[in-house]
Amino acid sequence: MKVAVGPDPSLVYRPEVDPEAAKDQGSFRNYTSGPLLDRVFATYKLMHTHQTVDFVRRKHAQFSSFSYKRMTILEAVDMLDGLVDESDPDVDFPNSFHAFQTAEGIRQAHPDKDWFHLVGLLHDLGKVLALAGEPQWAVVGDTFPVGCLPQASVVFRDSTFQDNPDLQDPRYSSELGMYQPHCGLQNVLMSWGHDEYMYQMMKFNNFSLPPEAFYMIRFHSFYPWHTGGDYRQLCSEQDLAMLPWVREFNKFDLYTKCPDLPDVDQLRPYYQGLIDKYCPGVLSW
Repeated sequence: MKVAVGPDPSLVYRPEVDPEAAKDQGSFRNYTSGPLLDRVFATYKLMHTHQTVDFVRRKHAQFSSFSYKRMTILEAVDMLDGLVDESDPDVDFPNSFHAFQTAEGIRQAHPDKDWFHLVGLLHDLGKVLALAGEPQWAVVGDTFPVGCLPQASVVFRDSTFQDNPDLQDPRYSSELGMYQPHCGLQNVLMSWGHDEYMYQMMKFNNFSLPPEAFYMIRFHSFYPWHTGGDYRQLCSEQDLAMLPWVREFNKFDLYTKCPDLPDVDQLRPYYQGLIDKYCPGVLSW
């Protein structure tokens, strides 16, 4: 059995999540059991201890040459089928189904925006980092800016940052930290994970997608911003203009253990056509 990357179970522990909605999610998977909460908490504890300005800068330097692997988009989709996400219990179908389900949901709602369909397929491909040997806390989970004080809606904020050295550094421990007011998220150093890696990879390989697509990929796990309403002091007018697009994408980045799985073989030719249009050939990862 292949085990897939599913949703981030911490979703139900976020302060802004409606308890009834969380209860409904439990109908297809138990997100409230002790062992799961312990595992999710442990992942975030590691993340919130080790994601520092220095760490993120090292990761940018380490991966900036994109020399891990050469492969096509669909080869990367297939590769992730073997990845076990430590934040996920057990899922009995491959991760590629989630990628195609997300893409097909977007395609149904936005039939005229083929680039948006492709974003659904691409959004989690940065998780190849885990197959390159990166620890899960540097791949999955919610993202947040480093170099400034974590804000209220960051998951487990009050119980996981005690050992992060940046919070003892006056340069990084205020609300703005090392940033200027409204400097723009393009000038903010985000915690390292699959969002940031995939965004940088798309730029490196010259994907010909619109700016909305790059925002969706880079910030789809930035829940404290697009859902929690935090970090507005860092945002430019462009960021706020893009926020509705990121929120629109996140409507479709939902996971249900749906028995009506897409016919992936039937869908591949359509998405191969989009890949050929926007990001063709063998790419550098």
